[in-house]
Amino acid sequence: GKNPGRTFKGEKISNQTHTSSTDPEAKLYRKSLNQEPKLSFAAHLLTENQNGLVVMSRVTQADGFAERETAKAMIGKIAPRKRRITVAADKNYDTFGFAKAMRDLKVTPHVTQNTTKKGRRSSIDGRTTRHTSYAASQKFRKRIEEVFGWLKTVGMFRKTRYRGVKKIDWHFTLAVTAYNLVRMRNLGVGAT
Repeated sequence: GKNPGRTFKGEKISNQTHTSSTDPEAKLYRKSLNQEPKLSFAAHLLTENQNGLVVMSRVTQADGFAERETAKAMIGKIAPRKRRITVAADKNYDTFGFAKAMRDLKVTPHVTQNTTKKGRRSSIDGRTTRHTSYAASQKFRKRIEEVFGWLKTVGMFRKTRYRGVKKIDWHFTLAVTAYNLVRMRNLGVGAT
């Protein structure tokens, strides 16, 4: 191997023991319990439900809280509206802190209920889930995966070509803009 004199068997891997020699801003991040941690960044998207266009994008350092904190900041920029808006998200966002922050911004949180552990209470109750708009939000929430799939294949974002949050964020914004242009072209095809 590349480092035959060093074995990490039995040692705890952390950002203090493993840093990138080429990009010190990259952090170890594990997407799920069954995956190994990799040096990565976190990419965030905010889309609208009607046409699936990306409204806002951002790249941050990867940690366990980047998704919710960035979502609060992104939604905070568009939240002051005349009509109340909703935000759909996966079960990672089902925390009382995130739900309270959304309600403080006059945004209805339509997050997937995380009741995987016995005795765990969801921050979203029947007052929210009983509405048909909640079911619609959960259906359209999955559209964001189409954007990430396009970015990884066509947008060449499976492996970044730049170093540092600032440059990767610039490249990500450019790729998302290209996705929006392609999406708008495809939406215009059916119009006469």
